[in-house]
Amino acid sequence: MSTTRFPARPVPPPSTISPEARAAVAAGSPLASLLFSEPEPSPHDADGWRAFSQRRDAAAAPYLAALAARYPCAVTTHDVSGLTVHELVAPADPAAPGGLPVVLYLHGGGYTSGSGEATVHLARSTAHGLGLPVWAPDYRLPPDHPFPAAVDDAVASYAFLLERHRPEDVVVAGRSAGGGLAAAAVLRARDQGLPLPAACLLQTPEADLTESGDSFALNDGVDNFLRPLPHANALYAAGHDLRHPHLSPLFGDFGAGFPPTILTSGTRDLFLSNTVLLHRALRRAGVRADLHVWEAMGHGGFFETAPEDGEVWAELSAFLRTVVRPAA
Repeated sequence: MSTTRFPARPVPPPSTISPEARAAVAAGSPLASLLFSEPEPSPHDADGWRAFSQRRDAAAAPYLAALAARYPCAVTTHDVSGLTVHELVAPADPAAPGGLPVVLYLHGGGYTSGSGEATVHLARSTAHGLGLPVWAPDYRLPPDHPFPAAVDDAVASYAFLLERHRPEDVVVAGRSAGGGLAAAAVLRARDQGLPLPAACLLQTPEADLTESGDSFALNDGVDNFLRPLPHANALYAAGHDLRHPHLSPLFGDFGAGFPPTILTSGTRDLFLSNTVLLHRALRRAGVRADLHVWEAMGHGGFFETAPEDGEVWAELSAFLRTVVRPAA
């Protein structure tokens, strides 16, 4: 088997995207330089991971806190049998119809970060982008709480919402690790006999922890936000087979029922293959699955600075209008 080798060369922002997107691609993410400035610890080094996660969370805190000013929300915190779940409501649109669905939003962070106050901040743009109430669980993370703790918490949060809403009024969504967790949680909920939600919104989902897709080679170094995460994946999996469908939902059985799903990614996204492969798996199983891929967009989008970022929210909202019927 031959291997294609590329010479080192610059990859400039293309002329096919907006000026704002070109500026974002050229600048990269200052947050990425902080989050990925040091190598991940060994998956067997629990103390090293605790310290690593603390340093990374501290570096991200100012950027996440800025989201509070940009995306103000009313926040109510609920205790769900010891699990903290935040309810976010963005300022209401007076013209918005009543009976809107609610969104269970699972944050990203490579299954190793995004907890605590960050859970609230990471959900703010979704509440504003969709104009819907968002429920964001502060799900448990390794090294103290590896798999299946996050899936357990996501399903518990979903069951909590089902006590208050019809399943056809609940949408399960997530970005990055949260996107993978969203798909895994729906598979687990289905297998436990819970009714399916109305839809899934999966933004650049971490759907395959084996990282075997083509984009993990092609976009490593081209994506200006993310790098491969083999140690984080191993830490989270805690010895379980990375192909387990509740770890890597790409390998799940979607033929037994799965809700309509929209998936988003970009041509420079490290997780492009995850997104494309999961889309194909859903389509092969007969599930309605829509895929949208943006030119030159990396894993972090264009950091909410470009018109293309607004297009993502518009497509997600348009999809929901076709699959979710307003409550009576």
